[in-house]
Amino acid sequence: MNIFRSIFLASALSLSVSSLAQHHDAGTQEQAANVFITLGTNGGPEATHNRSQPANALLVGKELYLVDAGDGAGAQLVKAGYRLPQIKGIFLSHLHFDHTGGMLALLGQRMQLNARNKLSIYGPPGTKAFIDGLLAAMEGPREAAYGMPRQEWSANVEVQELVHGVVVELDGVSVISAENSHFKIPEASGAPEKAKALSFRFDLEDRSIVYTGDTGPSEAVEELAKGADLLVIEMMDIPAVLANVRAHNPDAPKKMMDGIEWHFRAHHLLPIQVGEMGAGADAKRLVVTHMVPNITDEAMAQRYTSEIAKAFKGEIVIASDLERF
Repeated sequence: MNIFRSIFLASALSLSVSSLAQHHDAGTQEQAANVFITLGTNGGPEATHNRSQPANALLVGKELYLVDAGDGAGAQLVKAGYRLPQIKGIFLSHLHFDHTGGMLALLGQRMQLNARNKLSIYGPPGTKAFIDGLLAAMEGPREAAYGMPRQEWSANVEVQELVHGVVVELDGVSVISAENSHFKIPEASGAPEKAKALSFRFDLEDRSIVYTGDTGPSEAVEELAKGADLLVIEMMDIPAVLANVRAHNPDAPKKMMDGIEWHFRAHHLLPIQVGEMGAGADAKRLVVTHMVPNITDEAMAQRYTSEIAKAFKGEIVIASDLERF
C-alpha cells in the first residue's frame, strides 16, 4: 500500500476514534459529581496481584485531577471510566517512585493521543526537575516516531512547586498543602531533610477531603484534617513488615534492623495511629489506603479495622482499587 495512503487512513481512523471518545467523554462528564476514586491502594514499591500502585482521581464537577500517579495510573483511570486527555491537573504528594512511576506513561500517552490541553502539575520542591527530566527523555522517541510534517507536539505542561501552607485555587476546589513527616531525619544526626513530602486538603463546595500521602505521626497533618468529611490515610503494620524483612535477611546486623525500624516508625502510621490521627482531627470518615503489608482477605481487613477503631469511632473503610467516595 502506498505510504501516503497508509498515513491518510491512519489519520482518518485516529480522527474517528477521537470523535467517538469525545462523545463518550461528554456522556461521562454529564454524570459528573464531586468524587474521590482510589485508583491504586497498594503500599510500597513491590507490585501485588490485587492492588495497583498509589494513585487517586478527584472529579470536581466536570474537572478531573489525579492525586499521585504510581505505576499503572493511566490504565486504572480507564478502568474507572475516564480518558487521559481529560486530566486537568496532577498533585504529587512526594517523589518516591511508587507514587510517580506512572508519570512517564501519562506524559507519553498525552503525546501519542495528541492531547494539547494544558496540564498543571503540583508537587513538592524537586517536582519541576523531575518533570523536565521526563520530558527530556521523551524527545528522542518523539522525534523518531512522530517527526512527520504537521505532527509537531508541545507538552503544554506547567509545574508549580508547593510548600507548607500554600493554597491553590481551582474551579470548584481550594487545595491547601501541609508538609508532613515522611522524610524526617533523626534529630541526633543534625542533618537537614533532603526532600519534602506533602499532604493535601481539598475543600470542595459540598465537602472536604484530606489526602495524607505517605506520612508518619504529624501534628501538621492532623491540623490540616480538622473536621474533614473524608480523611484518606496511609497505614503500615510495622511489626509485620519487620518480620518479613528479617525472614528475607536473616543475617542482617542489629544496627541495620534498628535503622529500618526507626525509618518505618518515623515515616509511616501504625493502625492505632491511623485511628488516633482521625480522632484528633475529628474527621467524619476514614478511608485507609497505601496499606503495607498488602491486605488480601476480609479477615485481615477486619483485624486492622478493629485496631483503628480502638481510637476512632467514626466510619472506617479499608479501600480497594477503583472504589468511589
